Amino acid sequence: MKDQLMARIEAIQKEIQFSGSIFVENREAVLADASYGYANRAEQLDNQAGTRYGIASGCKIFTAVAICQLVEEGKLAFDTSLQQCLDVEFPNFNERITIHHLLTHTSGVPDYFDEEVMDVFEELWIEQPMYHIRRLQDFLPLFQHGHMKFVPGERFHYNNAGFILLGLIVEKVSGLVFTDYVQTQIFQKAGMMDSGYFALDALPAKTALGYIECEDGTWKTNIYSLPVQGGSDGGAFVTAKDMVKFWEALLGHELLSEASTSRLLTPYVQNGDGDFYGYGVWIQKRDETVFKYHVMGYDPGVSFHSALYPASAIKLAVCANASSGAFGVMKAIEDELIKSKSLEVF
Repeated sequence: MKDQLMARIEAIQKEIQFSGSIFVENREAVLADASYGYANRAEQLDNQAGTRYGIASGCKIFTAVAICQLVEEGKLAFDTSLQQCLDVEFPNFNERITIHHLLTHTSGVPDYFDEEVMDVFEELWIEQPMYHIRRLQDFLPLFQHGHMKFVPGERFHYNNAGFILLGLIVEKVSGLVFTDYVQTQIFQKAGMMDSGYFALDALPAKTALGYIECEDGTWKTNIYSLPVQGGSDGGAFVTAKDMVKFWEALLGHELLSEASTSRLLTPYVQNGDGDFYGYGVWIQKRDETVFKYHVMGYDPGVSFHSALYPASAIKLAVCANASSGAFGVMKAIEDELIKSKSLEVF
């Protein structure tokens, strides 16, 4: 099985010129551990197993876990309203917005990057330079005076601003900077010792630069395309193996109780055929049975997919330091695992 899977990965890598790292594990057996391309193109430094990658929105699940931990401690409730949590003026927000609404993208709050309005993420930084965005509160001017898109609970609409608000709630309730909270209460507990929220202008060793392909075929880094430092809506850096450790810790109840884990992984809202959303996590069903829990992230110079397949206990992470590629590799892995009957298709 391992040989066939690696052959499939090698084939898709050559086809799409994937740059990044791949880690696939079945319980304690490693099925794939491979890296391709350059972490630094100018110096021709290879991506390796220990290379850290930006994962964009793939880290929204960390925010959701943080909120669930605070609920477990009795410091919050899922039906607590936004206005009870933060001493911030939101003059046009609905007073019935709750933490549950924010976690499930059903709050209706205006987003700072609305895909229904903008096509290019870099347009955000024309009036608000990205080098000023280092803390969660720095995002507030981008959306706090905006108008509601719909009544809370009316429908699903993917929303980064809602997760900025969740991060601010974590800071207010815990007394810690959001990134410090995740580092101590999630990364360290899960054994994710190589992961963190690193500033783009102060990246540690073994961190891949994100690359954007230009129209003329050349490449540039994404340092002027993203906020300087990530937070509760996205922007953490992980290794592929660390991300698999996260799934192990989550399902092993090392981060949350069994009841809280079940609540996080409950499919609350549907978005398309078979696709649901829990708390910070996508859930794909087939014939009413969960096929996979998964997270994904896309930014200029970043593409990322990671999944847990509960019926088989297979876990995978595909981290790329380019704007595309992760989905194609994940799909090829899934196809091969289904073909070999390592993954159940219901």
